[in-house]
Amino acid sequence: MTPRYVARSPAIAARLLGDEMIVMSARDSTLFTLNPVATEIWQAADGRTPLADIVQARICANFEVDPATAYQDALTLVEDLAARGILLLSDQPIPSAPQP
Repeated sequence: MTPRYVARSPAIAARLLGDEMIVMSARDSTLFTLNPVATEIWQAADGRTPLADIVQARICANFEVDPATAYQDALTLVEDLAARGILLLSDQPIPSAPQP
């Protein structure tokens, strides 16, 4: 399995409200509300940590979920958000990713 790296796009605005993240795309002003699991991924998306490590450390450690299912769901989520310009997704570390 090829490692996948994820980072927050610099073309967004985001705010944490409770345990959910509200994200707005600067591209088209679309507003997204991320649930607590997606918020964990969002907060850990530093461009340097493989998605599989994020899932293991942040999702499997905090939620009752099968690791294989959690990874597949996380990959589907980040691919969707990357297609919308909210996240950056790569097979290599993303060196210029914004810092949390």
